[in-house]
Amino acid sequence: MTTKEKGTVLDDVQIKRALTRISHEILERNKGAKDLVLIGIRNRGDILAGRIQAHIEDIEGEKLPLGVLDITLYRDDFTSIDYLPQIGKTEIPFNVSGKIVILVDDVLYTGRTVRAALDEIIDFGRPREIQLAVLIDRGHRELPIRPDYVGKNVPTSDNELVEVKIKEVDGEDRVVLRQVEVKDGD
Repeated sequence: MTTKEKGTVLDDVQIKRALTRISHEILERNKGAKDLVLIGIRNRGDILAGRIQAHIEDIEGEKLPLGVLDITLYRDDFTSIDYLPQIGKTEIPFNVSGKIVILVDDVLYTGRTVRAALDEIIDFGRPREIQLAVLIDRGHRELPIRPDYVGKNVPTSDNELVEVKIKEVDGEDRVVLRQVEVKDGD
């Protein structure tokens, strides 16, 4: 299987605008930063959560607690994965009980990653509420999960991929739509 780039969905300026807007929406919906905590899903949601944290600090003058989830062991397909998954560290250095958790991920697709994240968060305590912020919502849900905050809705077909590139990981900020090309024998 190979992929071919179809085009840029968001560039670096558009990503910054989307995260700034999401930050304002979080504060507006929750009437400020009281009792808010941010948890990003590793490997890009955690970086986006850090950027939202910085935006909220600029707006409110308050630095929200920031945690990171690695949902690998909570995946519903973990036992069927035929490769050795890279398991990262979950770091939640605060109590989630009674807090409003803003869960951050880069792309929302089937909803299975978010379901795994919800299970893991609940293992840390009982939040008052969990809200979901995603940079891209591409549709195709398999579970009844919807985001509270969306950077951009990108309707896709099953033979397309959305690739979020983040400067800290990939050397650039950009969201790319890719076409999956299946060759004979793949």
